[in-house]
Amino acid sequence: MSMLLKNAKVYMDGTFKIQDLIISDGVIQAVGFSLFSSSAEIIDCTGLTVFPGFVDVHVHLRQPGFFYKETIESGSKACARGGYTSVCSMPNLKPCPDSLENLKAQLDIIDKDAVINVYPFATITKGQAGEELSDMCGMSKFAVGFSDDGKGVQSEAMMLSAMTTAKKLDKIISAHCEDNSLLNGGYIHDGEYARINGHKGICSESEWGPIKRDIELVKKTGCKYHVCHISTKESVELIRQAKAQGVDITCETGPHYLTMNDMMLKDEGRFKMNPPIRSEEDRLALIEGIKDGTIDMIATDHAPHSQEEKSKGLKDSLMGVVGIETAFAVSYTKLVKTGIITLEKLIELLNTRARQRFGIGTEIKTGERADITVFDLNEKYRINPDEFLSKGKATPFLDEEVYGKCKLTFCGGKIAYKDI
Repeated sequence: MSMLLKNAKVYMDGTFKIQDLIISDGVIQAVGFSLFSSSAEIIDCTGLTVFPGFVDVHVHLRQPGFFYKETIESGSKACARGGYTSVCSMPNLKPCPDSLENLKAQLDIIDKDAVINVYPFATITKGQAGEELSDMCGMSKFAVGFSDDGKGVQSEAMMLSAMTTAKKLDKIISAHCEDNSLLNGGYIHDGEYARINGHKGICSESEWGPIKRDIELVKKTGCKYHVCHISTKESVELIRQAKAQGVDITCETGPHYLTMNDMMLKDEGRFKMNPPIRSEEDRLALIEGIKDGTIDMIATDHAPHSQEEKSKGLKDSLMGVVGIETAFAVSYTKLVKTGIITLEKLIELLNTRARQRFGIGTEIKTGERADITVFDLNEKYRINPDEFLSKGKATPFLDEEVYGKCKLTFCGGKIAYKDI
């Protein structure tokens, strides 16, 4: 089946133009003006905007092992509803992908159930225990990179060994940076809200300390290094300085860190994630980081849990919130419509830089795989978790009014999501 998208505002080569687009045999056959195809189904996209499918390098799909939280089927459908066509799945699973056998168990489910492209991370260490390297060599052809996400690698010697191996394999290390010795039972940011309300705080150094350590290791090894979900002003500055020195480093942050501060918290599980939402000073530093290119990409850290697991307030709920279905709308509403960044910059953060760094995803170009998403940027609505396709419903953006609704997502030319 061929499809002709008519009169769309298409993002291509860094600009927007009103054009038509023909999809056939899984690829973009043509992009131009007044296109015609006698065999194509015509979709009127007047007033709609076509983007390259978004790329998220940090998503938890929970399968195998925790299917009650999310499955690859439900999670990938949620991704498509959010406009995403390529995502990297994190390895805190059961069994975790620390061997080729365990990794292939996940790959088999992806092949069977995923409606978009899912690229799994393998673990850095066996069982994510931080004591022995995983079978990095055996898994390298099948993994997008290596991460112990959810746990920081505490040992400098172990991280040095991992980086040395990753360098030989030409693979990226995607690091969850967290010094366990500095946590002291904390569960939200060690800031004003915690002090006022009697909560135990997580200090900023628990994040930026390991980043500082790892930057020195990257200088020694030349490893490709990516920092997950940065949240502090010190992290931004360390990475900015490292880039200026030529260190091979990239990083991500999430929509909630860019748009919220700790004084917006409520004693509800939907505000609990790791790292935590931090101060307004930190948030503003993150904004500067995306504006000057220090922060390369927006990633959601989509982390679904059951309703029971997220119903125990800030202290006792599990860490993690969902975000794959709200990321574009929240970012567009709070960052683009407010004039903080341009729409072109947002697409760089949601597609271009991740595509360039991780080698996944596509751009809109004749002959490219047809991974695209179509949005109505003028449609206003309130975020309602009951409408989510994800099994997870815990979002800090509950009931917020946003603009930008996904109407269509194509992955490999097939419709992965449709609301048109």
